[in-house]
Amino acid sequence: MTLVAGVDSSTQSCTVVLHDESGTMLASASAPHVWTTPPVSEQDPEGWWGALSEALAKACHVAGTSPRAIGAISIAAQHHGLVAIGPAGVVLRPAKLWNDTTSAAQAARLVSQLGREYWVRRTGLVPTAGITISKLAWLAEKEPASFQNLRLALLPHDWLTMQLTGGAVTDRGDASGTGYFDPVANAWCLDILALVDSERDWLAQLPRVLGPENPAGKASTARAAALGLRPDTLVGPGTGDQSAAALGLNIQQGDMLVSLGTSGVVAGISLRQVRDGLGRVIGSASASGSFQPTIVTLNAAKVTDTFARLLGVEHNEMSRLALAANRSATNRPILVPYLDGERTPDRPLARGLLLDLSSSCTREALALCAFEGVILGLLQGRDTLIEVGVDASARLILAGGASRSPAYRRLFAALAGMPVRVAEVDGGLISARGAAVQAAAVLTGATALDVALSWAPACGVVAEPMTGDADYAEERRVRYGAAVDIEQPNESSLSQASNH
Repeated sequence: MTLVAGVDSSTQSCTVVLHDESGTMLASASAPHVWTTPPVSEQDPEGWWGALSEALAKACHVAGTSPRAIGAISIAAQHHGLVAIGPAGVVLRPAKLWNDTTSAAQAARLVSQLGREYWVRRTGLVPTAGITISKLAWLAEKEPASFQNLRLALLPHDWLTMQLTGGAVTDRGDASGTGYFDPVANAWCLDILALVDSERDWLAQLPRVLGPENPAGKASTARAAALGLRPDTLVGPGTGDQSAAALGLNIQQGDMLVSLGTSGVVAGISLRQVRDGLGRVIGSASASGSFQPTIVTLNAAKVTDTFARLLGVEHNEMSRLALAANRSATNRPILVPYLDGERTPDRPLARGLLLDLSSSCTREALALCAFEGVILGLLQGRDTLIEVGVDASARLILAGGASRSPAYRRLFAALAGMPVRVAEVDGGLISARGAAVQAAAVLTGATALDVALSWAPACGVVAEPMTGDADYAEERRVRYGAAVDIEQPNESSLSQASNH
């Protein structure tokens, strides 16, 4: 039996799933990455490779098979990170990740050079510290020796794919998050890269952009052989983890996908590129040939993880505390969840604010406000997508590891005012599943959309709004809106940097 493998190399870990060609999952396994957190958030790409090797071996053991049974493999990975490659393919320095905020000043200067309108028109986004172009500018300014030795600027999934095939390729979905790719024209924006270095031959230092069903090549390298893969194993184009999640869930126009992981992601599907002049929305291409307008927050499940640690409880008890809280109590705390700065809104120097804390506050109320802060921030993102024309009239689907939480499910339904659905597969496996869809497409010659449809998991309703939820949601939304408008003292330094 020929198998396909899907890989999700996320911030926290690498997950591998094995499927047969019909879409039945036979096994899954994970291996951890080294923990990192803003403002300096970096990882050694070799650590990703080690975790992939471990997870693939575990998955094959669970399935009772060998890597030689794998006919195709594809890799999804965290968006936006910069892997700087030097001569002979050497990694020049640890990869700067999506949640590294040290390039905030460079992002501000890039925006001031061209203006928000130009950035949105050319690339579909406005640079923040999270976007790759800002990290390239940081490298040029802060580490000129490494920048001088740069031969390839890759994204995390590009680098992992290159370890299998030896070639430098990417896909439209992941390229869309760099800040130097035009997803409508399907072309790199060399004039924008000239802002970083006007003398460099950038086209020679960028990966080739593949379509949704284009194979990246075959697993023909020595490193691929060390994994146990056959040299004729096909390698899919790969993509960013959130683009893969949309494939794994078969997200359609009208659906709104909310991913609850380290970061929070709200995404829809559109047949045309969505442009937001304020720069809140990333007008990305999808991994299937359409567009995937997306909003990303830095702070999601790690916020409730932090409050669980402070309260000295595990995840299940944290959820129970929140659901046991008295929602109607007056002057309950409200949380602005920007614990490590924020990306949407673009406030990299902000920090979390806990307002209306009094001596009468209970453990239950504290747990509840942590969940509310995350959810209300993500719902602001959903409202922004609707504002710029994204259809959100169909399903609200939760994914990611925290989608298993009863509190997240119940409170999302209450605060969103609509039923919440969760796929009947482990939410932490969705991105790897999407990568497996890509692998199946290149193996069989089908389109990624056709495979996604035939593999689509059922998404059942797990929570619905209840009596009293509408008034509760309105009160929380008003108070949250007022709280996030508070400007923090150290944020003025960033606005000053953008004027220099």
